Amino acid sequence: MKEKDIYKTILKPSEEVLFKDKNSKFYGYAFPVKTEDDVKYKIEELKKKHHAARHWCYAYQLGVEDIYYRANDDGEPGNSAGMPIYGQIQSFEVTNILIVVVRYFGGVKLGVGGLIQAYKTAAQMALEASKIVKRTINREFKITCDYKNLNTVMRIIKEGNLKVVSQTMELQCEFVISVRRKDADSVFDHFDRLFEIDIKKL
Repeated sequence: MKEKDIYKTILKPSEEVLFKDKNSKFYGYAFPVKTEDDVKYKIEELKKKHHAARHWCYAYQLGVEDIYYRANDDGEPGNSAGMPIYGQIQSFEVTNILIVVVRYFGGVKLGVGGLIQAYKTAAQMALEASKIVKRTINREFKITCDYKNLNTVMRIIKEGNLKVVSQTMELQCEFVISVRRKDADSVFDHFDRLFEIDIKKL
């Protein structure tokens, strides 16, 4: 059973991979991305690096709960490049990722079937060259309390092995904690039941 609050992604770019077919060269890259601006920046970088290439085809997926994706054939026949690349993102079940396949045309047409296979293979090789990690989907809460209740809060955080994102100790003590989605409701209820301790969802 797939765990509902876990997703897979990569933390750093893959090594460059190369797939050749009938003198055409397909360079594959995988990048971690969080925004569409990240995507644009990475593609611009590759266009500078491979300025003599014919096509820069790509697919990306953003988000862990609300998923957004795009696939781009960049001048290749419809659905012969972007979607085969995206198919590999789905196959490896990764998100917050951009895969770009840069093609240098070798003078021999590959046909749509050949192109689909080539872009799929280069995307697969880029993913295989990446370190894929699992991450949890978390919820954040803000806890506020007086100093006299600080020990209680600290004890619950320690016992629950909860991650403290930030804390401030001024007139009142404030903590921002991060909790796995599957545990979020029970942690919230635990603090919410306590007298003189305030918890809010962020």
